Amino acid sequence: MRDKFRRLFRNVNPAIIIIIAMLLANKMLSFNQSIGDWLYSQLLILPGIIIGLTFHEAAHGYVSYWLGDPTPKLQGRLSLNPLKHIDPIGFLALFFAGFGWGEPVQIDPRYYKHRRRDELMVALAGVVMNFIIAFIASLGLKLMVNSLGMGIYYGVGEAAFYIVYYIMTVNIMLMVFNLIPVPPLDGFGILTQIFGLQKYSWYNTLYQNGFLILMVLIVFNITDRILSPGINFFINLFF
Repeated sequence: MRDKFRRLFRNVNPAIIIIIAMLLANKMLSFNQSIGDWLYSQLLILPGIIIGLTFHEAAHGYVSYWLGDPTPKLQGRLSLNPLKHIDPIGFLALFFAGFGWGEPVQIDPRYYKHRRRDELMVALAGVVMNFIIAFIASLGLKLMVNSLGMGIYYGVGEAAFYIVYYIMTVNIMLMVFNLIPVPPLDGFGILTQIFGLQKYSWYNTLYQNGFLILMVLIVFNITDRILSPGINFFINLFF
C-alpha cells in the first residue's frame, strides 16, 4: 500500500493537484460552518463515499469478468474491499472538494465475444450500480421515517438517518457525474460504444486531454449547472 501511494503521488499531474487545491480554497472561503460541524457532516458522508466508489468500480470489474475478461480478477479487483478500488487523490477530492473518482478498473476487450456490446455493458455497470444503491438507500430512508417518526431527528436516529441519506445522495451524484460525456468518465465510454466514436480523427486528442477538460468544467462551475438538475430530479424521484 505504501508503494502504491508513492507511485500515485509521483505520477499524478501537478495541474490536477493545483485545481483541487483551488476548489478547496474556494470552498473554505465560502465556509459558513464551524470546523466541528463540518467534520461531523463529513463523517456522516464518509460511508456514502466509500460505498459509492467501491461498488462503482467493483461493478465494472465483475461485469468485465462475467463477459470473459480475466484481467480484473488477475489484478485483484473482484472484491468489495475499498482499498482495492479507492484512488487516494480521487477520494480526497470527493471528500474535500465535492467531486472525485475511484481507481479505474483495467479491462481487455479482446476477450469479449461481442466487443462493442460488451464494452457498453461494462461502461454502464458503474452508474447502474450507483443507481441501485441509491434506490435501496431511499427505501431504507422511507422505512426509517415510517418506523421512527419524530425520533429520527434526535440522537442516534438522526445520525443514522443522515448516513443513509448521504449514501443515497452521494451515489446519485456519482451516477450523474459519471454520465458526463467527457473522458475518462463512463458517459464518454457509453457514447463511444453507441456511436463508434473511435473512427473520428479527434477521438485520441479528446481522450488524452479529457481529464484536464473535465477539471476546467469543474473550476468554472459548468459541471454544477449540468449536474444539479439531474441530481435534484433523482433525489425527488427516490425520496
